[in-house]
Amino acid sequence: MNILWDFDGTIFDTYPVFARIMKQVMEEDISEEYIYAQLKTSFTHAVKHFNLADSHIQRIIARTNETPADHFKPFKGVEDILKSANKNVIMTHSTRAEVMKILCYYGWEHYFVEIVTIDDGFPRKPHVASYEYLHNKHTIDLAIGDRLIDIIPAKELGIKTCLFQNNEEGADYYVDCYEGERWDN
Repeated sequence: MNILWDFDGTIFDTYPVFARIMKQVMEEDISEEYIYAQLKTSFTHAVKHFNLADSHIQRIIARTNETPADHFKPFKGVEDILKSANKNVIMTHSTRAEVMKILCYYGWEHYFVEIVTIDDGFPRKPHVASYEYLHNKHTIDLAIGDRLIDIIPAKELGIKTCLFQNNEEGADYYVDCYEGERWDN
């Protein structure tokens, strides 16, 4: 099975770190849980929701880039899925430097035959272009993400989809935990 993965919130539990950093930068009495909920829609949504200035955004990005890789934890069981797949690819809005910092820290970079990041110039999800590129090159069987924008392009291309820790209507499959799951055929 060839799997297209989202990165943040799908392979690695990055949103708690992002929420903590955003709270520190905003310096307002808003719970990390509430910030987390806004970030799960999208970073762009959270920026608009909290009416953040460019200076806030730049500080959030800088602090995120300065955060050690070990603060970003992989979801339990995800490595077993990566091992069982024929091919794994990533499509993420994160930068290549950030993704590689985390993957290399855990020694997981070898699990992926290709990684498409925001640096590659494709339009942001849910635009289909990056998924179409990866599908044409690697014949993707399943796309896994934690948000609807992660599966919309796959659905448009006729690829099976899986939402992780998200029960919004629209996916072919739903998984709350990777432990014990296998997608090897």
